[in-house]
Amino acid sequence: MIAIDNILISDAVVKEQFVCDLSKCKGACCVDGDAGAPLENEELDRINEVYEAVLPYLNETSKKELERQGRYVYDREYGWVTPTINSKVCVYGIHDKEGVVKCGIEQAYIDGKVKWKKPISCHLFPIITKESKHSDNVYVNYEPREDHCKAACTFGKKLKVPVYVFLKEALTRKFGKKFYSALEATAEHLNKK
Repeated sequence: MIAIDNILISDAVVKEQFVCDLSKCKGACCVDGDAGAPLENEELDRINEVYEAVLPYLNETSKKELERQGRYVYDREYGWVTPTINSKVCVYGIHDKEGVVKCGIEQAYIDGKVKWKKPISCHLFPIITKESKHSDNVYVNYEPREDHCKAACTFGKKLKVPVYVFLKEALTRKFGKKFYSALEATAEHLNKK
């Protein structure tokens, strides 16, 4: 376990290797799960801000589900999450020409239509963060999906890219540059041993 201030990071974040291989998994993390993508409270406002700009990217089924369920829903286990279609694909998921499910919010961001990339839980995956219920600690764990992420684990090992390096942008977005610099220095120190 690595501790940086109140953030407790699993050793696997620096020891394991991972690089998404969308050609193999087809964006399974946007399709398979117990609920939609977890949302932080301030992200509810973000979804409201980008909603109209993102709608043109979505298919008719997604639009109907958004009308029926709303822009986000509350799940007893996960809190606020993105809605899903038939408890599977995220309503903000879009399919590219190769059949890969990608994020419609992120595509709007790439196209310069919105300034918010996507929910931080999606950006951080396969890292899952949880706040302690009894303190101000935040737990940062590496939790790839055993079946869907095999190709990404293999690809990461082939390229020799640690999880924390692959997710540098997302970790910096979530915790800041100072945190990432400390994590990077800690990882380099541990790797010298």
